[in-house]
Amino acid sequence: MDPNNLITLIRKRLDKNIGRSRFSAERVAEILERESLITISDWLVRVERESELTALHLTSEQRTGHLPKLIQELVQRLRIPRPLGTKHVSVGAVAHGKVRHGQGYTIAMIVEESRILQVSIFDTLQKNLSKVDFSMLLADVMTIADECDSQLKQTLTSFLAQVEAAV
Repeated sequence: MDPNNLITLIRKRLDKNIGRSRFSAERVAEILERESLITISDWLVRVERESELTALHLTSEQRTGHLPKLIQELVQRLRIPRPLGTKHVSVGAVAHGKVRHGQGYTIAMIVEESRILQVSIFDTLQKNLSKVDFSMLLADVMTIADECDSQLKQTLTSFLAQVEAAV
């Protein structure tokens, strides 16, 4: 093939791919909302590999029941940004702390679940990287970390309130 024709062909394909990637770029919130069930399923698989967490015999629903609300709140936070470190009540996190106390969890177990949730969320984003709007990716990742940590703190505060009430 003539080098000039090859260069023209490569440029056409690059232009086509660049146009396509602009068209399909999605915000992280859209991806997480669309892929929430897959993220939850991935989270459950990871949790079930942890003997510390599976020492408590729970159904899949008992393990994952809190996740749809937490992910929904995370998606909402991504859509309506607040400054990092903003104090905002997470209804899902507060309820999660109460439930986990009743199920016999320890603080370490709750922290491990939270760590696994962040890994699962970031894995979902990695699997959808070709669709991500990179102009906001770093800000969205910082928001995810901030929101997950805020939810963890609220879960633990709620959990500890249950511990104190039982004493």
